[in-house]
Amino acid sequence: MKQPQIPVAREGYPFIVFIAFATLTAAVLGYEFIAVVLLFLTGFVFYFFRDPERILPDAEDAVVSPADGKVILVEKIFDDRFVNDHVYKVSIFMSVFDVHVNRLPITGKVEKIQYAPGSFYAANTDQGGLANEHCAVILSTPKNFRYAVVQVAGLVARRIVCWAEKGDAITRGTRFGLIRFGSRVDIYLPQQMQVEVRSGQRVRAGETVIGYIA
Repeated sequence: MKQPQIPVAREGYPFIVFIAFATLTAAVLGYEFIAVVLLFLTGFVFYFFRDPERILPDAEDAVVSPADGKVILVEKIFDDRFVNDHVYKVSIFMSVFDVHVNRLPITGKVEKIQYAPGSFYAANTDQGGLANEHCAVILSTPKNFRYAVVQVAGLVARRIVCWAEKGDAITRGTRFGLIRFGSRVDIYLPQQMQVEVRSGQRVRAGETVIGYIA
Protein backbone atom coordinates (compact mmCIF):
# COMPACT_ATOMS: atom_id res chain seq x y z
CA MET A 1 0.00 0.00 0.00
CA LYS A 2 1.32 3.45 -0.92
CA GLN A 3 2.28 5.72 1.96
CA PRO A 4 1.59 9.46 1.81
CA GLN A 5 4.07 12.09 2.91
CA ILE A 6 3.53 13.90 6.21
CA PRO A 7 2.41 16.58 7.10
CA VAL A 8 1.27 17.39 3.54
CA ALA A 9 -0.24 14.76 1.27
CA ARG A 10 2.05 14.26 -1.71
CA GLU A 11 -0.86 14.64 -4.14
CA GLY A 12 -0.81 18.31 -3.19
CA TYR A 13 2.80 18.91 -4.19
CA PRO A 14 2.14 19.67 -7.90
CA PHE A 15 -0.56 22.21 -6.98
CA ILE A 16 1.61 23.88 -4.34
CA VAL A 17 4.67 24.06 -6.60
CA PHE A 18 2.67 25.40 -9.56
CA ILE A 19 0.91 28.16 -7.60
CA ALA A 20 4.09 29.05 -5.69
CA PHE A 21 5.95 29.39 -8.99
CA ALA A 22 3.17 31.56 -10.41
CA THR A 23 3.32 33.71 -7.27
CA LEU A 24 7.07 34.17 -7.61
CA THR A 25 6.74 35.02 -11.30
CA ALA A 26 4.07 37.64 -10.63
CA ALA A 27 6.20 39.19 -7.88
CA VAL A 28 9.31 39.34 -10.07
CA LEU A 29 7.33 40.97 -12.89
CA GLY A 30 5.95 43.57 -10.50
CA TYR A 31 2.30 42.47 -10.49
CA GLU A 32 1.85 43.05 -6.77
CA PHE A 33 -1.91 42.54 -6.50
CA ILE A 34 -1.79 39.31 -8.52
CA ALA A 35 1.18 38.12 -6.45
CA VAL A 36 -0.74 38.73 -3.21
CA VAL A 37 -3.77 36.83 -4.51
CA LEU A 38 -1.59 33.92 -5.66
CA LEU A 39 0.24 33.91 -2.34
CA PHE A 40 -3.12 33.53 -0.58
CA LEU A 41 -4.04 30.67 -2.93
CA THR A 42 -0.70 28.99 -2.26
CA GLY A 43 -1.37 29.10 1.47
CA PHE A 44 -4.90 27.75 1.00
CA VAL A 45 -3.75 24.84 -1.17
CA PHE A 46 -1.04 24.00 1.36
CA TYR A 47 -3.71 24.14 4.09
CA PHE A 48 -6.11 21.99 2.08
CA PHE A 49 -3.60 19.17 1.58
CA ARG A 50 -2.45 19.13 5.21
CA ASP A 51 -2.07 15.65 6.68
CA PRO A 52 -1.83 15.88 10.48
CA GLU A 53 -1.06 13.02 12.82
CA ARG A 54 -3.98 11.66 14.84
CA ILE A 55 -4.19 9.78 18.16
CA LEU A 56 -6.30 6.61 18.02
CA PRO A 57 -8.67 5.79 20.91
CA ASP A 58 -7.40 3.15 23.33
CA ALA A 59 -10.46 0.89 23.04
CA GLU A 60 -9.68 -1.82 20.47
CA ASP A 61 -13.39 -2.28 19.63
CA ALA A 62 -13.81 1.41 18.79
CA VAL A 63 -14.69 2.26 15.19
CA VAL A 64 -13.01 5.54 14.23
CA SER A 65 -14.20 8.12 11.74
CA PRO A 66 -12.72 7.74 8.23
CA ALA A 67 -12.95 11.47 7.54
CA ASP A 68 -12.94 14.94 9.01
CA GLY A 69 -16.21 16.79 8.57
CA LYS A 70 -19.87 16.85 9.51
CA VAL A 71 -22.11 13.80 9.89
CA ILE A 72 -25.04 14.32 7.52
CA LEU A 73 -26.70 10.91 7.72
CA VAL A 74 -27.05 7.99 10.12
CA GLU A 75 -29.58 5.37 9.06
CA LYS A 76 -30.31 1.65 8.89
CA ILE A 77 -30.61 0.32 5.34
CA PHE A 78 -30.18 -2.81 3.28
CA ASP A 79 -27.10 -2.21 1.16
CA ASP A 80 -27.19 -4.02 -2.18
CA ARG A 81 -24.22 -2.22 -3.76
CA PHE A 82 -21.24 -3.07 -1.58
CA VAL A 83 -21.74 -5.60 1.25
CA ASN A 84 -25.22 -7.00 0.49
CA ASP A 85 -26.38 -6.89 4.08
CA HIS A 86 -28.40 -4.90 6.59
CA VAL A 87 -26.11 -2.09 7.68
CA TYR A 88 -25.77 1.26 9.35
CA LYS A 89 -24.92 3.88 6.76
CA VAL A 90 -23.01 6.84 8.16
CA SER A 91 -22.25 9.72 5.79
CA ILE A 92 -19.66 12.43 6.49
CA PHE A 93 -19.48 15.61 4.42
CA MET A 94 -16.08 17.27 3.99
CA SER A 95 -16.01 20.95 3.11
CA VAL A 96 -12.97 22.52 1.43
CA PHE A 97 -11.79 23.59 4.90
CA ASP A 98 -11.61 20.05 6.31
CA VAL A 99 -8.63 17.68 6.21
CA HIS A 100 -9.25 15.48 3.16
CA VAL A 101 -6.98 12.54 3.96
CA ASN A 102 -9.13 9.49 4.74
CA ARG A 103 -8.36 6.81 7.34
CA LEU A 104 -9.58 3.27 7.84
CA PRO A 105 -12.29 2.90 10.56
CA ILE A 106 -11.62 -0.77 11.43
CA THR A 107 -8.67 -3.11 10.89
CA GLY A 108 -9.35 -5.38 7.93
CA LYS A 109 -8.20 -6.99 4.70
CA VAL A 110 -9.20 -5.42 1.40
CA GLU A 111 -11.44 -7.79 -0.55
CA LYS A 112 -12.20 -5.46 -3.42
CA ILE A 113 -11.79 -1.92 -4.73
CA GLN A 114 -14.98 -0.95 -6.55
CA TYR A 115 -14.74 2.23 -8.64
CA ALA A 116 -17.65 3.69 -10.60
CA PRO A 117 -17.76 6.86 -12.70
CA GLY A 118 -20.72 9.14 -12.23
CA SER A 119 -22.05 12.65 -11.87
CA PHE A 120 -20.78 15.54 -9.76
CA TYR A 121 -23.79 16.72 -7.79
CA ALA A 122 -23.36 18.43 -4.42
CA ALA A 123 -21.88 15.76 -2.12
CA ASN A 124 -24.16 16.57 0.83
CA THR A 125 -27.34 15.67 -1.09
CA ASP A 126 -29.12 12.31 -1.52
CA GLN A 127 -28.71 12.64 -5.28
CA GLY A 128 -24.97 13.11 -4.89
CA GLY A 129 -24.68 10.10 -2.61
CA LEU A 130 -26.35 7.81 -5.13
CA ALA A 131 -25.28 9.16 -8.52
CA ASN A 132 -21.82 10.67 -8.04
CA GLU A 133 -18.49 9.14 -9.01
CA HIS A 134 -17.27 6.97 -6.15
CA CYS A 135 -14.65 4.48 -5.04
CA ALA A 136 -15.55 1.80 -2.50
CA VAL A 137 -13.04 -0.11 -0.38
CA ILE A 138 -14.69 -3.35 0.79
CA LEU A 139 -13.00 -5.17 3.65
CA SER A 140 -13.30 -8.30 5.78
CA THR A 141 -12.27 -8.09 9.44
CA PRO A 142 -10.70 -10.46 11.98
CA LYS A 143 -14.13 -10.58 13.70
CA ASN A 144 -15.69 -12.14 10.60
CA PHE A 145 -17.81 -9.32 9.26
CA ARG A 146 -17.53 -7.18 6.16
CA TYR A 147 -17.85 -3.44 5.80
CA ALA A 148 -17.27 -0.76 3.18
CA VAL A 149 -15.81 2.73 3.11
CA VAL A 150 -16.92 4.71 0.06
CA GLN A 151 -15.21 7.87 -1.16
CA VAL A 152 -17.75 10.01 -3.04
CA ALA A 153 -16.82 12.87 -5.36
CA GLY A 154 -18.69 16.16 -5.03
CA LEU A 155 -19.66 19.29 -6.91
CA VAL A 156 -16.10 20.65 -6.75
CA ALA A 157 -14.20 17.40 -6.09
CA ARG A 158 -13.14 15.81 -9.37
CA ARG A 159 -10.40 13.44 -8.25
CA ILE A 160 -10.69 10.47 -5.90
CA VAL A 161 -7.36 9.05 -4.74
CA CYS A 162 -7.30 5.57 -3.18
CA TRP A 163 -3.97 4.15 -2.00
CA ALA A 164 -5.45 0.82 -0.89
CA GLU A 165 -5.15 -2.24 -3.12
CA LYS A 166 -6.84 -5.64 -3.15
CA GLY A 167 -5.23 -7.97 -0.63
CA ASP A 168 -3.84 -5.22 1.62
CA ALA A 169 -4.12 -5.87 5.36
CA ILE A 170 -4.71 -2.40 6.81
CA THR A 171 -4.86 -1.44 10.46
CA ARG A 172 -7.39 0.93 11.99
CA GLY A 173 -6.50 4.60 11.56
CA THR A 174 -4.18 4.03 8.58
CA ARG A 175 -4.42 6.56 5.74
CA PHE A 176 -5.99 4.96 2.68
CA GLY A 177 -6.78 7.85 0.35
CA LEU A 178 -8.07 11.37 -0.16
CA ILE A 179 -10.52 13.33 -2.28
CA ARG A 180 -9.60 16.67 -3.78
CA PHE A 181 -11.59 19.82 -3.01
CA GLY A 182 -14.80 18.96 -1.13
CA SER A 183 -16.61 15.62 -0.98
CA ARG A 184 -18.06 12.96 1.32
CA VAL A 185 -17.29 9.53 2.74
CA ASP A 186 -19.96 6.90 3.41
CA ILE A 187 -19.38 3.99 5.78
CA TYR A 188 -21.45 0.80 5.67
CA LEU A 189 -21.20 -1.00 9.02
CA PRO A 190 -22.94 -4.07 10.47
CA GLN A 191 -26.10 -3.31 12.44
CA GLN A 192 -24.76 -5.30 15.40
CA MET A 193 -22.49 -2.40 16.25
CA GLN A 194 -23.30 0.39 18.68
CA VAL A 195 -23.44 3.76 16.90
CA GLU A 196 -22.14 6.77 18.83
CA VAL A 197 -22.62 9.65 16.36
CA ARG A 198 -25.62 11.66 15.22
CA SER A 199 -26.45 13.93 12.29
CA GLY A 200 -24.91 17.37 12.64
CA GLN A 201 -21.94 16.18 14.72
CA ARG A 202 -18.39 17.18 13.77
CA VAL A 203 -15.88 14.30 13.54
CA ARG A 204 -12.12 13.89 13.01
CA ALA A 205 -10.55 11.06 11.02
CA GLY A 206 -8.74 8.50 13.14
CA GLU A 207 -9.80 10.07 16.46
CA THR A 208 -13.58 10.42 16.76
CA VAL A 209 -15.32 7.20 17.79
CA ILE A 210 -18.35 6.63 15.55
CA GLY A 211 -19.30 3.33 17.18
CA TYR A 212 -18.24 0.15 18.93
CA ILE A 213 -18.08 -3.38 17.57
CA ALA A 214 -20.53 -5.60 19.41
